[in-house]
Amino acid sequence: MNPIKIAIVGGGLSGLAVGCHLRLLGAANSSPSPQVSLFEASDRIGGVIHTETIDTDAGTFTVDHGADMFTTNPSPAIDLCRQLDAVDGLLRPKPEGRGAMIARGNGLIRIPEGFVLMRATKLGSMVTTPLLSIGGKLRLLRERFVRPRDASVTDESVGSFVRRRLGAECLDHIVAPLVAGIYTADVDRLSMAATMKPIWDMESTDGSLAKATMRRVRSGQDSTEQGSSGARYEQFRAFPGGMIELIHTIRDGLGNERIHTDCPVESLQRTDDGRFRLSCSDQVFDRVVLATPARISTRILDSLKASTHEQSQVSAIDTAVTGLGSISYASTAIVVMAVPRDRIKRLPKTFGFVVPPIENRAVLAGSFASEKFAGRSPDDHVIVRAFVGGVLQPGILKLNDDQIVQRVAGELGELIGLDTSEDLESFAAFTKVVRWNNAMPQYEVGHLDKVAQIESVMKQIPGVWLQTNAIGGVGIAPVIGAAKRTAQAILSTIPSV
Repeated sequence: MNPIKIAIVGGGLSGLAVGCHLRLLGAANSSPSPQVSLFEASDRIGGVIHTETIDTDAGTFTVDHGADMFTTNPSPAIDLCRQLDAVDGLLRPKPEGRGAMIARGNGLIRIPEGFVLMRATKLGSMVTTPLLSIGGKLRLLRERFVRPRDASVTDESVGSFVRRRLGAECLDHIVAPLVAGIYTADVDRLSMAATMKPIWDMESTDGSLAKATMRRVRSGQDSTEQGSSGARYEQFRAFPGGMIELIHTIRDGLGNERIHTDCPVESLQRTDDGRFRLSCSDQVFDRVVLATPARISTRILDSLKASTHEQSQVSAIDTAVTGLGSISYASTAIVVMAVPRDRIKRLPKTFGFVVPPIENRAVLAGSFASEKFAGRSPDDHVIVRAFVGGVLQPGILKLNDDQIVQRVAGELGELIGLDTSEDLESFAAFTKVVRWNNAMPQYEVGHLDKVAQIESVMKQIPGVWLQTNAIGGVGIAPVIGAAKRTAQAILSTIPSV
């Protein structure tokens, strides 16, 4: 029997992870593994995950263009690393400096210890924080007495949820910048059910976040959170050579010979026998996975209609295309600079900071990559990454790179004391702007309903699967988890496997 041929369109993390899981799961069965081919339009794989090694007169720097670490909770990413024998060399964040700060005026204030996203596991630190007024603290303490939402409410914006439970001041000064730092989103449009479901569920199961937190503290479930400030850094890992090593590890698990770069797929055609032909390949495939951004998947899906003769399938394609097309994306840019340590007067003793939208700054967040992980830069230099753009600040992305760098440098001068007495280029080892256009899907209120509808109609299009962060989760671990589920679903349709 000939092996089942599976085409994966898209060589970002989603596509690579599906392909790798297909091989791992297939190898675990006694039947022959499916034959997987992956097609990537650009000249490299990895999508928004990329690492650059920059050699300068000041030394060598390792710079991630996107994510610079991944979480072990949820576990899909670390589980895959274990399967691929890639855990021994993983780095943990340095023990000193774990935590984050929040911008206030021209300074930074540390996030209260034990506060993670929107839960306070240590009330003492919340009572003493200068981030909230006395009134704001009293409102936060009243959270346990706020009635839970009605059972008929299936979704709510993050902004609405936090105002209702914790108060407007806690939202504006603490939660909004933390959430925006993750999703580059507007908290008044971001879906609570789609992005913060564990916390969303706590209200219905425990009645309040305070009661849920007390239960978790007593059971030991919040031991990590109690020692964290803003992010649970103990649960993060990185690769010595940057996150591109994760991509290379998954690539090797799939098999480099199965990957075809510079192969854009413009259209998809169903053959008379129900198989598929891709515009970029002479092969015919039994299954196809679209692991591309939503706007590309919609175009490829729409092209399938020309060779689809069953009206029910045409209607399903139209519904999927409409649903995917309704999911908006945000663009961002990362300003990366390597500057001498003595050029920063007030370098925080934390890994980074976030900026509340009410501060009206261009910078959304900043991180110090060289302070998180060893070996990223010479000891006398600091790698600063500043994030701009997103839903709330799209205008800055219209500026050219030099203008963005100048704007960011000025704000960093105010926030961390970066030397602005001279032109940044005169003393920085390097500066660069990494732009990610339409790269961040926005999970707005009602997103889960859209996902449910898209997934339902995709089941009516035999042989085609969607694997995209527009519907499968944002972040490295959720994407890898969704990819494994897709691989399992595909293999379940192959009787001989």
